[in-house]
Amino acid sequence: MVGLRQCAKSAKPLFDRKRREAWCVGCGYRLFMSEMRQIDAPMQAMPDADVCWNAFLRRDRGFDGRFVGAVLTTGIYCKPSCAARHPRRENMIFLADPEAARAAGFRACLRCRPDEVGRDRLAVEAAVAFIAAAPTPPSLEEVAAHAGYAPHHFHRLFKRETGMTPAAYARSLRAERLKSALEEGGSVTGAIYEAGYNAPSRAYADAERHLGMTPSAWKDGGRGAAIRHAVVPTGLGPVLVAGTARGLCRISFDEGEADLRRRFPKAEILPADEGLAALAAQVARLIDDPAAPPDLPMDVSGTAFQQAVWAALRAIPPGETRTYGEIAAAIGRPGAVRAAGTACGDNNLAVLIPCHRVLRSDGSLGGYAYGTQRKRALLERERPLGRALIT
Repeated sequence: MVGLRQCAKSAKPLFDRKRREAWCVGCGYRLFMSEMRQIDAPMQAMPDADVCWNAFLRRDRGFDGRFVGAVLTTGIYCKPSCAARHPRRENMIFLADPEAARAAGFRACLRCRPDEVGRDRLAVEAAVAFIAAAPTPPSLEEVAAHAGYAPHHFHRLFKRETGMTPAAYARSLRAERLKSALEEGGSVTGAIYEAGYNAPSRAYADAERHLGMTPSAWKDGGRGAAIRHAVVPTGLGPVLVAGTARGLCRISFDEGEADLRRRFPKAEILPADEGLAALAAQVARLIDDPAAPPDLPMDVSGTAFQQAVWAALRAIPPGETRTYGEIAAAIGRPGAVRAAGTACGDNNLAVLIPCHRVLRSDGSLGGYAYGTQRKRALLERERPLGRALIT
């Protein structure tokens, strides 16, 4: 048959479209008329081929910059979020970066411009460092100028990479500094100014959003904070639902009032009122029927990184799963896989922030604070709603 050859290494057939060159998908070698050159081995951080392909199918921006996909029939390489029509699976291979793709003879897609991804990611990393080093939150114009972009464009780019705007990221960092300063002891006023606040009013406003209570209450084990709670029955066991006037602060299996008091020893722990009882009923319905997740108010504290991870978790639709690596990539921190797993473990709102939808890279369940059997049961209930794969 014209144009059909066989690779001596993998014994897989090759289709030489123009009789000048061919690829063997089975062994990763490029074959020219009389020579064979091996492609450079991909970086360790590069996901496996199945993860790469699924990222392309989802057009997942979180994987942009981690690898490129090269189309054998066109000789073009693209980033995972490329909007172009997908090729057949057998016509695509994955390489570590644009340099490897160009070395193998591919050319960049003019639609998605994969060579610019690295520049964008470096700019965001530089902006993150700039914000972290600033004594007070810099303006968008200052951050964009440091990164070398126009403000309106960099605002979109930063949010796409981190899940937060530059201003929100700066506020989270400052609130995190306030939390650390409060935990070290000393006066509340000193902690406020040490964290970079110019006035206590802004510190108290941020504390309500990020700490769930005033700075003085946080420093003193929840002193002065009122937390209402209820334990509701569900098909997967009793669930503790607790909340402040601002929203839910704890959802957990197999816990009760005593556990809540250990977490907030100086808070006023109260039984549920009508409002908290209504929220608890919605949580119970969510566990037993995950088809329509409610939009419930939340009152949880966390670092900027934790909040980005939790936002990525809430973006996973019922019936679908992600790996810890995919979550890390989705928030623009592909190297922080272990830290993403830790942030999942620090989640105080079980099911509402669905950390149970995150699996290991091999598809196995991994850990879960309330037991792997319960994690499996949650995923099995959601399976009909999507494409969750559990091994």
